[in-house]
Amino acid sequence: MTMDEFMDYYENQHSQLSKRMGRAPSIPNAVRYVRRYLTPEKNPVTGEVIDPGFDCLMEIWWNSREDFEKSQKIIGDPARLPAIMEDEAKLFASHSNPVCSVVEFDSPMGPNGQATSVELKYGD
Repeated sequence: MTMDEFMDYYENQHSQLSKRMGRAPSIPNAVRYVRRYLTPEKNPVTGEVIDPGFDCLMEIWWNSREDFEKSQKIIGDPARLPAIMEDEAKLFASHSNPVCSVVEFDSPMGPNGQATSVELKYGD
């Protein structure tokens, strides 16, 4: 599958799977669901272009660890798994995709060294 085909399927099929199955919201208690498609670039130090071995980072944001854990139980429900696994077989090399949580730190990037922030808004 080409990168364009991968992105098209992910955006128009896989990311919409729960919605098409009548499940809303698709990821309970999540506040953001983001796919970040990778384009390997030249390392400015070594000049190498290194393939990371995957094409996309998918992020889901929750407001709390509790919301994350509840969501994981729902997503892992045996009644949901056959449809998810069938669809993922069309998109991913395997179902063995790493799941990680992160601790995030921001560095001040304002023009005068000020802290920056990101505001999450719904709609326009």
